[in-house]
Amino acid sequence: MFLCFSVNLTEMMKDNKTFHLIETSVTWTQAQSYCRQHHTDLASGLDQIYSEEFKKLQKSKDSTALWIGLFRDTWRWSDGSNFSFRYWDMDSFNDGLNKRTCATTLLERSGRWSSAGCDQRKPFFCYDDKLILIRENKTWEEALNYCRQKHHDLVSISNPHQQRWVQERAKNASTPFVWLGLRYSCTLDLWFLINDNRVCYERWASGGKTEDCSTYVAMTTGGQHKWVSQKKNETFNFMCIKH
Repeated sequence: MFLCFSVNLTEMMKDNKTFHLIETSVTWTQAQSYCRQHHTDLASGLDQIYSEEFKKLQKSKDSTALWIGLFRDTWRWSDGSNFSFRYWDMDSFNDGLNKRTCATTLLERSGRWSSAGCDQRKPFFCYDDKLILIRENKTWEEALNYCRQKHHDLVSISNPHQQRWVQERAKNASTPFVWLGLRYSCTLDLWFLINDNRVCYERWASGGKTEDCSTYVAMTTGGQHKWVSQKKNETFNFMCIKH
């Protein structure tokens, strides 16, 4: 079995993931592929500690071990999360198996983690995320129209929590920048977010803020993920918020 999730950025990433228990027993790699194709990724991070939905799913099953999104390459999370939190069950954890070692959550041990060979077959948990990276090159206006027609809107960043979540997704982009839902208006002489929230958080690169007419904002996909003004005819990947 395995577990997948969803996140609502507008609620600041507190308990906004939707989890899915997949009872089919597969290898860790197969579980990861399934979650990424049908949901967002394998469940990761602090989910099982703070998510009431995750806890309910755990209590509903008696299965010994289910895949989660942690694998050994100095132990990394499948979805790119950088949580330092660990929840190992030291009675069963074996860190010296081999490099092809992945993590499971033990339902009968309060969800604590253990290790297993990635080629073993187990059920798993997936999650759905409200944020989606579109790996297509479009202008800012094309990206905005795409998001509004197919999803909900182009992503806007209003606080450091949202910044961290967006930049994790941006690492998988195929362009050096991704468009954000922020632009400058000469008529109003101000920067505004397309979700109508006030601009109360900024992360500009040095010299990256240019208040020219029809200027749009993109985030760098590498380095410190700072914001940079871009001309409207530039084309980049972009982020949409799903309904």
